[in-house]
Amino acid sequence: MRGVRFTAILLSLLAFAAVPAAAASSPDLVSVEQQLSSLVSGSSADVGIAALDLNTGESLSIKGDTPFPMASTVKVAIAALYLSQVDHRQKTLDDTIQGVPVRTWMNKMLIHSDNHAADVLFADVGGPNAVHRWLADNGVRGVRVDRNIAQLLAAKRDLWDRRDSSTPRAMVDLLRRIYKAELISTPSRDYLLSVMAKCQTGKNRMKWLLPAGTAVEHKTGTLDGLADDVGFISMPDGHRIVVAIFTRGGSDRPRTIAEATRAIYDGFKSVFTWPYRASLTTQ
Repeated sequence: MRGVRFTAILLSLLAFAAVPAAAASSPDLVSVEQQLSSLVSGSSADVGIAALDLNTGESLSIKGDTPFPMASTVKVAIAALYLSQVDHRQKTLDDTIQGVPVRTWMNKMLIHSDNHAADVLFADVGGPNAVHRWLADNGVRGVRVDRNIAQLLAAKRDLWDRRDSSTPRAMVDLLRRIYKAELISTPSRDYLLSVMAKCQTGKNRMKWLLPAGTAVEHKTGTLDGLADDVGFISMPDGHRIVVAIFTRGGSDRPRTIAEATRAIYDGFKSVFTWPYRASLTTQ
């Protein structure tokens, strides 16, 4: 009996260890997180935030595990799956769909957030279920892809619907995996970021209050009562920060995103330029 009990305890401990723990915010960023909490509490919107330094792994979040509608930020996942299929020699960027080059569809979808272009590429990669399954099979948790853009827009608006949602941390993890070339190859990643850098939507969101010339590769999402912005921000020291900000309800959501982004930028900059942190910058 003792042997059976020991085995049961051991198996339960192993099962517990196999469950990934939710990442806690980094101690050095507590003050930044407190500033963001104060900013969010002063907003009438419901706000979710996550940010991660790709060089050091330091992170922060506000409502990081709360699902928010992705809206058009899902287009990053559509593009990533297409590029994964390119990496596996199933497709090429020189292919045409409906007589239009794929690169043109990509530009329309990511730069101008064209919904028809998104649904054309959605269909070409196998539809929402294919995107969802690809993410899940690759260990991306906390992201749901249930409908194409036309179906999403035709449905009754519910900003608390779990369908087609992501938590801030999950979106940051997706972007991290893209950047680290875990989901797509390095050339595919470089291509994706080069297109995201040309994004023409949401000029009053993530980029608005950052210092002039700051490199940002991002994708916005918008529905009635919802404003999102997710992407990469290059810091003066060469670090890259992944940021996901979701806002729903309330008013002046774009400004909330802009102010939160600037707080994140200033906070990471002040923390990781301290001399005693220098050893981390080589990671």
